[in-house]
Amino acid sequence: MLPFSPLILFGMIVVFYVFSSIKVLAEYERGVIFRLGKLLPAPKGPGIALVFAPIDRMVRVSLRTIVLDVPPQDVITRDNVSVKVNAVVYFRVVDPRRAIVEVENYHYATSQLAQTTLRSVLGRRNSTTCSPSASGSTWTCSGSSTCTPIRGASRCRRSK
Repeated sequence: MLPFSPLILFGMIVVFYVFSSIKVLAEYERGVIFRLGKLLPAPKGPGIALVFAPIDRMVRVSLRTIVLDVPPQDVITRDNVSVKVNAVVYFRVVDPRRAIVEVENYHYATSQLAQTTLRSVLGRRNSTTCSPSASGSTWTCSGSSTCTPIRGASRCRRSK
């Protein structure tokens, strides 16, 4: 039986700790790292990132386009007609640091913003201008409160 010296045991623990600190981020992910609770200046990734467990904490953020289904909304138009509207929102994270630090849950915040914008935009319209024609066109609405028909596609963007 081989005797284990404390130096060999310590070396094995250090090697295990270093290997467990290696995190691999895919091409579409970024890692926002907090070191002792303070945000590091730049997100990590893609590739290998070293995250030392008791000191660092990493939050993974996907940069891919996310499809968010907005629940059906009952909207009252300007001429007091109740309309039920469905919507789909496409969004992607541009700045991972701001998405994690400035908003508690950016998925939920985007969903609530989409619902509010949908009700606000359609609430300022008459019922005749907010219904699609019989040709089957879909409507797209942006944050600037303009609704325009686009045949076969929709694009939603929030502009400041």
